[in-house]
Amino acid sequence: MNPRRVLGILLIFAAVTVSTAPVAYSQMGAARGKGGRLYNPASETTVKGTVEEVKTISRGRGWGGTHLDLKTESGTFDVHLGPSGFLKKQNFKFAKGDQIEVTGSKVKYQGHDAIIAREVKIGAKVLTLRDAQGIPEWSGRGRR
Repeated sequence: MNPRRVLGILLIFAAVTVSTAPVAYSQMGAARGKGGRLYNPASETTVKGTVEEVKTISRGRGWGGTHLDLKTESGTFDVHLGPSGFLKKQNFKFAKGDQIEVTGSKVKYQGHDAIIAREVKIGAKVLTLRDAQGIPEWSGRGRR
């Protein structure tokens, strides 16, 4: 194949890749998939229940971090809290048996009911994870 033709094909490929990368990136979610794009204020709900399990998940695309299996009257939810390091800095720990109230966006993830938590209450303590639009507190966006 002609070297100029190969170079031309590579340049076209590079141009297409650069021009479509922002679209693909935005589909992964806000702040590199931290749940912001999946967070839908219109699907916000508040549920009360018992923590069945506390999990630390090492997964990309915004679903890594600390999760809770929360048993409620209406079923069990995977509650996505956020990065474990953020919870530690806020001095929040969760344990099996904790009675909590979660406010967040109800979504389907891999066929299961999940809640992207905005706020969690344990007794009088309140952990704020996201703002009303779902932008994570740990992202630093919107702060001055």
